[in-house]
Amino acid sequence: MATTTIYVLNGPNMNLLGTREPEKYGRATLADVEKLCAETAKRFGLGIVFRQSNREGELVDWIQEAHAKDAAAIIINAAGYTTTSIAIMDALLAVNVKLPVIEVHVTNIHARESFRQNSYISKAAKAVIAGFGIDGYALAITGLAGLLGAKQKG
Repeated sequence: MATTTIYVLNGPNMNLLGTREPEKYGRATLADVEKLCAETAKRFGLGIVFRQSNREGELVDWIQEAHAKDAAAIIINAAGYTTTSIAIMDALLAVNVKLPVIEVHVTNIHARESFRQNSYISKAAKAVIAGFGIDGYALAITGLAGLLGAKQKG
């Protein structure tokens, strides 16, 4: 896999985006997020591997896969695992020397319940984007494009 590929990983319940608490998370679906990511990445000549899992171990496997396949970066919305998963944090810390990691949240986790405000994922992330809805994913890809030296295509 080329080093122009960004892994976009999504955690538990993100498959319910668009129907789960739309007053908080909006009406866009995970398919909409994937389309937005693909379109944004394409503008910079980048590709994406887009995945979602409700299982912690599968997310860890994909983080390690991104490293093994020499991906350019990881964007992760660990969702409910953000505040609980030392395993995901450790996997990200194991690869973040080689791969920049950007943490994304649809809502502003710092304006929500106190238990949502401590992110293990942030400890391994180069940057955190929260509160922009699904546009946070496009912002993450645009920021990564700058870090990677990718120029926007005509």
